[in-house]
Amino acid sequence: MSNSADAKIEENKERAISLPDELPQELLKGRYEDVYGRFSDDFKEQVHLAEFTEAMQAFLKGAGSFEQVARMQLNGGDTRIWFTPDKAKGIAGVFNEQGGIQGLQINGHPGWPEQDKKKTAVTYKLPFQGEDWLVLWGGTNVLLNYHYEYESQRYAYDIVQAKDGYSYSGDPTRNESYYAFGKEILAPADGVVVSIVNDIPDNEPVGVMNEKAPAGNVVVIQHGGEYSYLAHLKKGSVTVKPGDRVRAGDVIGHLGNSGNSSEPHLHFQVSDGAELFQSHAIPIQWAGGIEPVKGEFMPIK
Repeated sequence: MSNSADAKIEENKERAISLPDELPQELLKGRYEDVYGRFSDDFKEQVHLAEFTEAMQAFLKGAGSFEQVARMQLNGGDTRIWFTPDKAKGIAGVFNEQGGIQGLQINGHPGWPEQDKKKTAVTYKLPFQGEDWLVLWGGTNVLLNYHYEYESQRYAYDIVQAKDGYSYSGDPTRNESYYAFGKEILAPADGVVVSIVNDIPDNEPVGVMNEKAPAGNVVVIQHGGEYSYLAHLKKGSVTVKPGDRVRAGDVIGHLGNSGNSSEPHLHFQVSDGAELFQSHAIPIQWAGGIEPVKGEFMPIK
């Protein structure tokens, strides 16, 4: 192979590695074919170049610039999210370790900014102890939080525990490999337990999901006119029963992988009613005034 060919290969490698930082600029410059060329084979099967080009041309009209607002490195993937300065348009890219694009999502929906400003009357503490708790999904945009599309879960959080960029160590198909699995889950505020589920098996192997019981094992606590939901708990781990009074920090169960869950994690939200899918989620007023979003660790320092 010639020196020039070798140099070209190295140049392409460097360009692929730097692409995550450059993606919005590449798209704004109309370099759709170059970007598409870095799609994974699986992603290319889902969308053709012509479709991608047409969609991006329409989406980018009037967009002058993008700035990165979130990043999450987890389990070999590198997720970046950018918004225009007015937050009217957003791009989310998922990259592999070589800079290849495994997924790309765009969003031009303004959301519900007035609703986003309304906070819970109660101030809630973190429902766990320790470090390394990572917000997998959370925020007021579908790119930051897939729940945001659904009124009943709009301000929900999905939270895992991660160390050195991974949520597990060892065999990823085993629940016990995940740092979060089995950790104590705490009442986030004083209240009264109104309902529990405690008999849903944890999904095995990890990746198999139970859509028939989406919340899995769950504890619902009433805090005045608000209700907190702590879902996907470990089978048989719930330590409270309906009617019990709890104080913030009391152990109410252990984190598991039950229900519609792709890996051990906690689903946490506050709503205006006791029935999860028949109520409206409320933006959480966190102790300390934090507003965590996807890719941030809790507690925020």
